[in-house]
Formats: sequence, C-alpha cells, structure tokens
Amino acid sequence: MSARQWTRDLAMGARFAVTGGREAWVRVLLTAVGVGLGVALLLLTTALPSALASRHDRESARSDITYSATVKKKSDRTLIVAHTDTTFRDEDVRGRLVRPEGPRAPLPPGVSAFPAPGDMVVSPALDRLLKSPDGRLLRERLGYRVTGTIADAGLVGPHELAYYAGSKSLPATGVGTGRVERIDTFGSPGQSEPMDPVLVLLVLIVFVVLLMPVGVFIAAAVRFGGERRDRRLAALRLVGADGRMTRRIAAGEALAGALLGLVLGAGFFLAGRQVAGLIMLFRISVFPADLDPSPALVALVAVTVPSAAVAVTLLALRGVVIEPLGVVRTARPSRRRLWWRLLLPLGGLAMLYPMIGQGRSNGNFNQYLVIGGVLLLLVGITALLPWVVEAVVARLNSGGVAWQLAVRRLQLSSGSAARLVNGIAVAVAGAIALQMLFAGVDDDYTKISKEDLTRAQMSVAVPDGVSSATAVRQLSGTKGVTRLTSLARTDVGDGRDEPKNSTTATVGDCAALRETAVLPSCRDGDIFAVENASWDTSTAKLDKAGSKLWFDPSYGSSSKGEEIAWTVPKGVKPAGLRKDPSGSELGGFLFTPGALPGRAASVTRTTVYVQLDPSVPDVLESVRNSAARIGPLADATVWTATTQSQKFTSIRTGLSVGAACVLVLIGASLLISQLEQLRERKKLLSALVAFGTRRRTLSMSVLWQTAIPIALGLGLAAVVGLTLGTVLLKMTGTSVSVDWASVLSMTGIGAGVVLLVTLLSLPPLIRLMRPDGLRTE
Repeated sequence: MSARQWTRDLAMGARFAVTGGREAWVRVLLTAVGVGLGVALLLLTTALPSALASRHDRESARSDITYSATVKKKSDRTLIVAHTDTTFRDEDVRGRLVRPEGPRAPLPPGVSAFPAPGDMVVSPALDRLLKSPDGRLLRERLGYRVTGTIADAGLVGPHELAYYAGSKSLPATGVGTGRVERIDTFGSPGQSEPMDPVLVLLVLIVFVVLLMPVGVFIAAAVRFGGERRDRRLAALRLVGADGRMTRRIAAGEALAGALLGLVLGAGFFLAGRQVAGLIMLFRISVFPADLDPSPALVALVAVTVPSAAVAVTLLALRGVVIEPLGVVRTARPSRRRLWWRLLLPLGGLAMLYPMIGQGRSNGNFNQYLVIGGVLLLLVGITALLPWVVEAVVARLNSGGVAWQLAVRRLQLSSGSAARLVNGIAVAVAGAIALQMLFAGVDDDYTKISKEDLTRAQMSVAVPDGVSSATAVRQLSGTKGVTRLTSLARTDVGDGRDEPKNSTTATVGDCAALRETAVLPSCRDGDIFAVENASWDTSTAKLDKAGSKLWFDPSYGSSSKGEEIAWTVPKGVKPAGLRKDPSGSELGGFLFTPGALPGRAASVTRTTVYVQLDPSVPDVLESVRNSAARIGPLADATVWTATTQSQKFTSIRTGLSVGAACVLVLIGASLLISQLEQLRERKKLLSALVAFGTRRRTLSMSVLWQTAIPIALGLGLAAVVGLTLGTVLLKMTGTSVSVDWASVLSMTGIGAGVVLLVTLLSLPPLIRLMRPDGLRTE
C-alpha cells in the first residue's frame, strides 16, 4: 500500500468530516473538544518541568544564605540582611530586613531600590492582603510603610507573601549569628541533597498515574459518533470503495477531529495558563510565563495524538464487517477472549517483580521497568473491563422496564459502555495504589515532635540584647496567653577560649527551673547542678567548690569578647533530671536570677515557652504580634505534634494538584461522551416516548446504563489498585497494610464524578425525548 494512497484516503475522510453538514460538524466538534481537553492537560504536564525550574531559578537567584562559617568583612559592596520570616493564618510570609553598607551593595532580585529604614517593599499578594480587612493583625505585626512592590523576578509565584524592609539597627544585633548575615551578592544556593530512591519512585508513579487517564480519554474521544459513521462507511462501500479504503477514510475523519482537537487544546492551554496566575492550589502558584512547554515535548504531543487517533480507529474497525448494505455491528458480537487480556497485567507484574524488596538501600529503582510495569497494569484495566462488563451483563435479565432497557442496551454495546468508564477506572486504580504507597511510607518521612504540647504550644526565641524580663512583660499582656516559662541559657566551661570540659548554664525563676529539673526546694539565690543528663559528661567534673569557670562570650552579641569568670560556690544543690517543654534533657548548672553573676545575663539567650487558650480567636497571631514588638528578630514558633519531610510533602501536594486537574478532565470528558451517546440515540428515545414509554423510565434506564459499568469498573479498579499498591509497598521494603478509608474515598470520588455527570446529562436527555426527534431529512 503506497503512502500516496494512504494520504489520499485520509484526506478524503478529513474532507467528509468537515463538509458533511451539521451532523458531521457536531461529531467533529465533540471529538475535538474531548481531544482538546486531553491535549491541554498534556501540554500542562509538559510545562510543569519548566515551571518548577523557573521557580527554582528565582529562588536560587534571591538566596541570601552564605553557607560559610567565616563572616565577610564590611565594604562598600556588602549588605546586612536578616531573616524575619513569619506565618499568618497558616500562610508563610517571607521577610527580610536589609541595610546596605555601601553604594555598591547588591539589590535583591525584583527590587529597584533599597527601602529606607521604616519602609518596606512588598509582593503584590502581600500588598493586597495588608490593604484588606483580613490583614489587620498582619499590619500591626509588620508596622512598616509600604513604598513599592517586588517584581516577578524576586518571587517564586504570584501569590507569594514576601517583603523587604529597611533597618538601621541590624549591626547592633550581630552578624553571623544564623539569622543575620553579611553578603556581597545574592544567589549562592547550597547543594541540594538528592532524593532517596523511594521519593524518586513516588514521582515516577505520580506522573504515570496522572497521565494514563488522559491517554485513555483521548483514545475514547476519537471514537465518538461510531454508529452514524457506520452508515456512511456502508454508503462508501456501495459506491465502490473496498473494506480497507473505508477504514482509512474513517481514520481520516478521526484524524480531522484530532487535528482540530490539537488546535482547541492549544487554545485551552493558553487560556488556562493565563488563569493559572490567578489561582492557587494547595499553596502552589505559578506565573503564566513559567508554563512554557518544551518544544520537543510539544512536538511529541502534536505527532502522537493524531497518530493515536488513526491507530485507534483502525484497531476498532479491524473486527467490523463493512458491506454495501450495512455494517455488521448491531448483531450480537462474538464473545471476547480473556487470555490475552490477562497478559497485560501479568506482564506488568513481571516487570515489577525483580525490584521487590529493593527498598531505599539498594540504589534507585529501574525507571524503565517501573514505568513499563505500572503502564501495563493500568492498561490491563482498559483491556479487562470490556470483558467483565460483557460477562456480567450477559447474565442480567429480570427486572423492571428501566432495568430491562438498560441491560439490553449494555448487552448490545458493552464496549461503548466500558469505554465510558475506562478513564475513571484507571484513575481510581492509580489513586488507590498511590494512597497505599503514601500511607505505607508516611512514617518514614514523618517525625513525632519531641515538644510537650501539654506544657506549651509555642516558643519565642528572644533576640540578643533583649532581657528576659522585657520579653515576658510583652508576652504576658497578650490575650489568650495562660502561662509563660522563661529560660535563658548559655555555656560554661573550664577555659576561656577552648575549654576542655563545658556544660549548660540555665537561668530562670524557681517555677521556670522546675520545668527543666526536679528541685528539692528553691528560692531566689539558689544554684543547682543536674548530672548524668543525656550527652552530658562534664557537669560532675565541673561541680566542685572553688573551681573557676568561664561563661561562653559567643552568646549575646552585645558582650562578644568579654570574659566573665565564675567561681563555683559551696552549697550547690543537686537536682533531678526532667525534660523541659521542648523535650530536651539538659544537665549543667541551674541559676536563679539572684545567683547569676552580674554580667552573665548579657551572654545568655532566652526562650519563652507559651501556653495558650485555644478558644481565643486568632491567639496565634496575637502572640506573633507580641513577639514582633519584642524585636523584629524575635522568632515565634508554633509547635505541632508531627513534622514531615518537605520533599515528601511537595510530592504529595503535586499529586493533589494533578489529581484535581485530572478530575476536571474526567468530568468534562465523561459529560461529552454521555451527550454524544444520547445524540446518537435521539430517534430511538423519541420513538420510545411516542409509543408511550414514560420519560421517568427512560431517565432511570440511562442512570442504570451508567451505574452498572461504573460499579464493575470501580470494582476492577479496586482489585488492580490494591494489587499495584501491594507490589509497590513490597518494592520499598514496607510492610503491606491497606488503608480502607482511602480505598473507599477514592472509589467514592470516582462514583461521585460519574453520578454528577449523569445528573448533568438529564436535561439534554429530556429535550431529546421530544417527538420532533423522529423527523428525518
């Protein structure tokens, strides 16, 4: 067969598709919209690497972390920058205080000029928040005058909350203390740690699971209008075309719809890209310009989708007998064979089997085997579901009129019914497997917090130069604060510069000291010694009357370099071990304020543990505001019961965003498929109504036609999903457990989408039942 003849026949089919009148245009548009939705999601997926790379590049370009233990010397090129990040109602706010030390100090990306002391430049999202009524508490906390906005180059996303504020007091707080640094350039990121093999596996599975339903929907969309196309193919046979030529012409019609779908998909993508800058899903937002697909990936989509349309059409028609007097499709089809359909999932399991037990200790998983195995398992659903639907509906007989109509329709066209729910079944199976995998490895990336949330729910790290009394006084007047525990700490050792033995010195009143040790009795002026604490081997050596010790001058920037000596007195009381509210078990010396040497308070760092009344509205924000009044570098931290790996959380967030997009595609494609099938049956529905069938009966029959295949599809999806999830857990070396709540929720979401689509199709169904549907031109 020559390429010229193929081209001629495909072109003829495409011409029939666009010149066949209103019916042909409706059919082509239905195909194009279905394909276009899938293409738009594919383009969005191909653009994700570019968007993530752009976010990372901007984050790296504004990096102000030195990763060096050596403090840079002051020059006309240096900038003092302090981290003042905060949180407002679960939204992170990136904050920086800056003070240029010379005319050539580096400007942060996206900032045209340094803000003056007391002024700040903010991101557009933060500007909107501060101007809104909801931002009242945050306005009180920041307290700077807004004089400009940060350009896109200085933000990772359009909804990021960020600011740069000018300050003239930063040098007094000390440089090189962790939160305050001196830099001469922005953009010095540290080397990121590679992801462990399990996280790489999660990323691979997420992409396969999200893209597989898209491919299934595109394959189903190019087969719209099958029954009406059969009559046209029979007419072509009547005028002299042979069977192969008619199949190529039919493929040309599908090709026309796919090409138009590419155009619509590009339009949907461009429109969605503009909308992407206005929305934020799961705390992720991107600039429209970031969604820039790779030309190579775009070319791959542009070639693959039309080629798949031609291949799917030829494959669908290979078993159809097209004769001049009709197409042998309405007769009872031959029974589907099971054996070759089982080969697909079995082949997938065979590809995944060599990696069972590999875990994270044996290197990365073979990406080709993982992708191939998961694809075969999910594709196996699309092969098995038609057989399952056919085998089950063949045994369904007795029932009411609506049930009989639905069952008979399914018995005649079980393949069409299976195609309608293939995408849902694949999506649900993949989601169940991913939920099992996420739940199985969750403990590996989640740490239980050691903080005692019954004794405090927040901690405030007081900046250097601020006394404990000042911090307590500021926090104690905050509404919702029920108790404060202030503990100041430093180190004390037997040498000035590099002591041979050193331990911790803790300062607090008797009530505060009882939160970190078991005291026999206590009054102001007492000193205690806690020995045998975790990681403490020096207190027993230093706790000797007459020993001369020195306080560490590196604590407290205002006293750097000062030598503060202390002689251990007689009468130091022994104290028992107890963990403090943060979960730390520290030994060393405990000082009441009256026993501390006069200048030693200047070389301590204070942490205030805050107990809250959770019933007070915005109590967390009120404490953060009070901490900000202590000083801009006061660090208020909210305690949580658990902490989770940021990379693991990011992957789960990406899955949630992608799943939301796929659900939208699923719903839209199912609605188009349902409307196309109803349009094909317009005359039949009108005839049944004309003969006295109640509209309620027909509506129920449509519901049953959807409910039966979706129930079978979801059941098959649950089996395949549980199997795939079990294999993935065994691959990661994790004990197999089934989160039945997640399985039921994923299945329920799939069923809910189909139910919603079916309900939305009822109004068009009622309109199609009118008598004028019997009219024939």
